[in-house]
Amino acid sequence: MTYRWSVFVFVTLGAVIQGYAMSAFLFPHFIPSGGAGGIAVLFNYWFGLPLSIALWLVNFTLLAAAIHWLGNASALGTMYAITATSLAVQFFDRPLFIHAGNAWVDLLIGSITLGFGIGLLLKHGVSNGGMGVIALITAKYRNIPPGKPLLLLNGSVFLLTASIIDWRIVLQAIMCQWLSTKIVDLLFTMKLPYFPSILAIRRKK
Repeated sequence: MTYRWSVFVFVTLGAVIQGYAMSAFLFPHFIPSGGAGGIAVLFNYWFGLPLSIALWLVNFTLLAAAIHWLGNASALGTMYAITATSLAVQFFDRPLFIHAGNAWVDLLIGSITLGFGIGLLLKHGVSNGGMGVIALITAKYRNIPPGKPLLLLNGSVFLLTASIIDWRIVLQAIMCQWLSTKIVDLLFTMKLPYFPSILAIRRKK
C-alpha cells in the first residue's frame, strides 16, 4: 500500500467510525458529539433537517480556517472526512444499527467509539470538522494534544443545545467530550512505527 493510499484508508476508517458513533449511539438521545454535532442536532430539532445534511453544512463553515492555517492538503482531507462522516451518519441512521437503549450505556460506548474515530483523523493531520479544525490548528502551532481545546470549544454549544432541548444534555455532552477527548489524546500522542499524516505528505512535496 502506498503512502497516500494508506492515509486515505485510515482517514476513511476514522470518518466512518465517527459517523457510526454519532448515528447509532449519540444522536438518538440528542447527545451532541461536539460543536458541529450539537448544532446539527438543533437544526434537526428545530427544522427537521436530516442530521447528515445538517452536519455537512455546519462543518463546511470552518473550512476557510483549515485552508489558511493547515494548508490545502489538510483542508481537502477535512472536506473528505466531513463528507464521509455525513454519509456514514446517513447510512447508519436506520433501525438495524441504532441501539437507542439506555442513554448512559449508549453514552459510554458512543463516546469511546467517537474518540477513536476522531483520534484517527487528527493523528493523520485531518480535522473531524467543526471545532476540530480550531483544535487541530491549536495542536499544530502550540505543540499540544488537541483534546483539551476541543473540550473547551464545544462547551458553549453544549450549553445552547441543553437550554433548548434538555438540561440533562449538558452533563451527558460534557461526559461524552471528556471520554472521547481522552481517547483522542491517547491516540494522538501514541508512538507508532508507521502512522502517515496528510501534513507529512504536504511537507514531502
